[in-house]
Amino acid sequence: LTEAERAELLPSGVQPKFDNRVGWARTHLGKALLLESPKRGWFRITERGRAALAQNPPRIDMAFLSQYPEYQAFRSRGRAMENGVAGAGEAAEEVASPEERLEASYQALRGALAQELLEKVKQVSPRFFERLVVDLLVAMGYGGSRRDAGQAIGRSGDGGIDGIINEDRLGLDVVYIQAKRWEQTVSRPEVQAFAGSLEGVRARKGVMITTSTFSPQAREYVSRIEKKIVLIDGEQLAQYLIDYDIGVTEVSRYVIKKIDLDYFEEE
Repeated sequence: LTEAERAELLPSGVQPKFDNRVGWARTHLGKALLLESPKRGWFRITERGRAALAQNPPRIDMAFLSQYPEYQAFRSRGRAMENGVAGAGEAAEEVASPEERLEASYQALRGALAQELLEKVKQVSPRFFERLVVDLLVAMGYGGSRRDAGQAIGRSGDGGIDGIINEDRLGLDVVYIQAKRWEQTVSRPEVQAFAGSLEGVRARKGVMITTSTFSPQAREYVSRIEKKIVLIDGEQLAQYLIDYDIGVTEVSRYVIKKIDLDYFEEE
C-alpha cells in the first residue's frame, strides 16, 4: 500500500481505514484461534495458525475461517444480534430501513467489542480484576466513594466472600460480593456455597460475578431461595463494562435527526 492509501480515513474521519481493517482482521483471526495476545500490545501466531498457513490457502477470509467451530460460534452470535433487529437473509436486508440497518451494525460492533473485552478481562491479574469490579460497582452507584469501595472489596475473603460493599451512599444496607475469574461453568454447588456464606453473616443480598457462565441449575436455585443473589456471567459483565464506560473508550458518535414539525408550524 502507498502512504496515501495507508493514510486514508474512514467516512467518520476519526481513524485510518488501514488501522480499522487490520484491527478487524486481528479480531477475526483471534476468534478462529489463529492468533493470540499473550499480553498488552503483543500478538503472535498459534500452532493452529501455523497449520493453517501450512495448507497454503489462496486467501484467508471469513469463508476460510468458518472451518473452525470457535469462529462459527463467534459469527453465530453476531448474526443473532443482527437478526434480532433486522431479520435474517437477503430479504431482510431489502426491507430493513436505514435505521434498522444502522442498529444491526451497532449491535454487531457491540457484540464483537464485548467478546474482545471479556477476553482481555480474563487475562488480567486477580488484583486488577478486583479493581475492575470496584470501578464497575462504583459507576453503577454502589459503594459510596471509590475509596470506600476499594477498602471493602478484596478485604474479607471469609467463607467464600470476597468483599462487602454498601448498597447506597448512606450505607443503609450492604451487598456481599464474590468475584472470580472462573474458566469452567459455575454450577449450583458453588452458588449454594455462596448462599451458605451469606447465611453465616446473616446477610440478605449478594452478587456473584464470573468471567465464565452459570449453569441453568444454578440460576434456577437462586430464583427459589429467599435471599437475593444476583448472578453476573462473563457476557453480562462485558455488557455492563461497555454501558458504564469501564475499560472502553468512545471512538465515534452518530446523531440521527428528523424534521422538527413544530418548527414549521405557521400561526
